[in-house]
Amino acid sequence: MINFNYIEIDFVLKNTNEISNWISKVITNEDFKEGDINYVFCSDSYLHKLNIEFLSHDTFTDIISFDYSIGEILHGDIFISIDRIIENAKQYNTPFNQELYRVIIHGVLHYCGYKDHSEKDKVIMRTKEDFYLKTLNL
Repeated sequence: MINFNYIEIDFVLKNTNEISNWISKVITNEDFKEGDINYVFCSDSYLHKLNIEFLSHDTFTDIISFDYSIGEILHGDIFISIDRIIENAKQYNTPFNQELYRVIIHGVLHYCGYKDHSEKDKVIMRTKEDFYLKTLNL
């Protein structure tokens, strides 16, 4: 089950049923099964605290995912900073929703085994994100 939660942010995701169905289809397409996945939309300051506490990184980030998957069943908590999404959309001259959906699916792709540490991994991740963004019908 996919859940959407909000902490320290004046934001509510629209089209949650459609987005949830889209995420489920991505998971199935990647040959995994959907478990409990919690999306938590939050502020920069909230995510920054998590980044320091759990990853020892004193930087702002757009997403942190905690993967609790068991085999092929995906479980986890995905924290997304709406403040970073707004800034990234401006920086990359892309619509807010496109950047938001990219980050939403980015978290699940991590659970599916995709990484983004090396340049090669980043290209593969971006290709997957682009592919799945085209399948979102809103």
